[in-house]
Parts: sequence; structure tokens; C-alpha cells
Amino acid sequence: MDITYPPEAQAFRYRIRAFLAEHLPPGWPGPGALPAAEREAFGFRWRRALSANGLVAVSWPTQYGGGGLSPIEQVVLAEEFARAGAPERAENDLLGIDLLGNTLIALGSEAQKKHFLPRILTGEDRWCQGFSEPEAGSDLASVRTRAVLDGDEWVINGQKVWTSAGLTANWIFVLVCTNPGAPKHQGLSFLLVPIEQPGVEVRPIVNAAGHSSFTEVFFTDARTGSANVVGGVGNGWSTAMTLLGFERGSHVATASIEFGRDLERLRELARKRGMNTDPHIRDGLAWCFSRIQIMRYRGYRGLTLALNGQLPGADAAITKVIWSEYFRRYTDLAAEILELDALGPAGPGNGGARLVPEAGTPNSAACWMDELLYARAATIYAGSSQIQRNLIGEQLLGLPKEPRREARQG
Repeated sequence: MDITYPPEAQAFRYRIRAFLAEHLPPGWPGPGALPAAEREAFGFRWRRALSANGLVAVSWPTQYGGGGLSPIEQVVLAEEFARAGAPERAENDLLGIDLLGNTLIALGSEAQKKHFLPRILTGEDRWCQGFSEPEAGSDLASVRTRAVLDGDEWVINGQKVWTSAGLTANWIFVLVCTNPGAPKHQGLSFLLVPIEQPGVEVRPIVNAAGHSSFTEVFFTDARTGSANVVGGVGNGWSTAMTLLGFERGSHVATASIEFGRDLERLRELARKRGMNTDPHIRDGLAWCFSRIQIMRYRGYRGLTLALNGQLPGADAAITKVIWSEYFRRYTDLAAEILELDALGPAGPGNGGARLVPEAGTPNSAACWMDELLYARAATIYAGSSQIQRNLIGEQLLGLPKEPRREARQG
């Protein structure tokens, strides 16, 4: 594999560096160093700067208002933003631009693209994801939320849970059952539903760290237009799998940079606490370094697939297992370094951990424990590690499907 970048990609890299130098203040530590109110204000200003320079939806074709960047340019941009500690997007943009937007471009009707894509770009429509349901575990196809066609509208009843960005969203894409008599995977449809209506209620879920990163969403005779089905009625499962392919591989290009930055933070914590000579801690840090190198080359693998016009597919499951289990392991190591201080974490917090800790996140016990608690979910959301390993075994290695246990009688 040739891992050198062509001259045109390097020229684009210099353009992005110039943009960052112009729009970030000198000595920029990263958004994680800002108080919550300042971080929110920075986020609004930063999104306007990205939009003015065509850097909001860089992967979208220009005909839909995107940057039309090649896959290699997208990786270069992501690398430079990660190195500078600059966010590429707002939280709702991950769901609206990277996930739903790319799914609409791949599977949506022309009418859906014309209506929704510009509104996603401007930030007028802010999206969240409605897949998981109570008591369903990791079985994404175990859907009880029903949608019934009533004239030219779908009427929706049910509940979704573990919904990211639900408190700031005004639209939700939802996996619903539209044909309860069909086999489980064939009776589902993928609907686009407005949140700001009487039939939708969003409630925050307070996590173990005291933050509300997730919500639960209740539908009581909620309505959406009959045309707001992506991929066709009864094709919700394949549409959801397309979207999850974008989710599981969405930060493959920058995971090694972002986690590498946080590994330096972890090494500094070990030095400050005089544990950088402890053999066990050193072994853990070496393990972390080796996994970051694996992530780096997985990133090159993802770029190669994109350059060949291939979607991530089941290959993204490998990347998801690697980074999510790394996230848990290195936050466990932080707790070992903190020792008893992990039980009563002090110091400045970060207002709730992120998928990957932001640049500038304080090196405090409070922040590390926030991250540790958030990392518990990393091997569950977007498909648990067990589900990912089934995908790897069955779809990539050609192994037989896991046998289903027969229901016990009596």
C-alpha cells in the first residue's frame, strides 16, 4: 500500500492550514479548554466560518451544496483539523451531514434531496437518530414503534431511547415497523419525522456522570408526510445499514490523531503522579500506542476503499471494535493512574465527555472519570462489539451464522 499523498493533496493541506491560521486565535488550546458558555458561542462562530468557506459538508457533491472534495481531500482536511484541535462539525452535523445527508444522497429521492439537504447545510434542520428501543438490547431490528399510513401521512406511536443530540434537534430519522405481519427485517421503514409537534416528547436521560448526553423520545400519534420514507416502504433495514456504515467508519481517518493526542495527556498524567516508571503502567501505555498505530493503518484502509468507490460495509465493523475497545481500555488505565483520586474526582470538568475527548480537555480526575463512564457505552452504541464480531465473522470471514437457541418448552 502506498501511503504517501499526491502533490495536489499536499497543496490542499496548505490551504487548510492557512484557513486554520486565519480563523483560530494564536495559541489555541482546543474547545475542551473553554467554559461551557464560551464553547457554545465558539461553536456558532466556527460553523459560520466553515459554511462561508465551503467546509461544512465537504463530502457532498457540489450539486447539493457540498464541497465536492475527493476522499483523499476529506482525509487531509480531517487530519489538519484534528492536529489543530479544531472541531469539524457540531454534534447535530454529525447526524445530519455525515449520516443522514450521505444516506439521502445515496438512497433518497430527488425531492427529498432538494428539500432536506439545503436545510441541513444551513442548520435550519438539526437531526437526531431514533433507532434503539427499550428492552430491545442490541437487536436493532426488534422494533415496536409502529407507523400506519393515514391518507397522505404516517401516524407513529412508540418510543426510542439513547438518542444522541435529541435536546437540540428539530427532526429525527426513525426506524419503524410498517408491516407487522412481515418477517422482522422486511417489515421496517425509515421515516423522517419533525420533532416540534404535539405528538413528540423528548426527555433527557441523566448519565452516571450527571450529564444528559442522551434522550428518550416518545411518539403519540405523531405525524409525518407519506413522502418522508427513505429507500422505500419495507426497505428500512437496508437503509439503516447504509447509514450505520457511515457512522461506524465516520472518524476512521482521524481516530489515531485524536486518540494519540489524548494518549499524550495520559502520559503526562502518569508523569505528574510519578507512575511513568511503573512496569504495569508502562505496559498499558505501550499497548495504547500500538493500538493507535493500528487505527492509523485502518484509516489508510478506509481511504483506499473510498478511493476505489466502495462503501465501508462490514469492514467498518473492524474499525468500530478497535477504537471502542481502545476507548474503554485507556480510560481504565487512567483510573489506575489516579488510584484513590478516581473515587472522588476533583478538578475542572468538561461538561460531559465526547465521542473522542476534545483538544484542550483538562487533565483532571473529574474529566478522566467523565470519559471513563462515557467509554462504558462505546462498545454498545452503533452496534455492540458482539454484534460487530458477528458481522466480521459472517460477512468478511465467511463463517457460518451463529446458531439460534430454540425456545425452551415448559
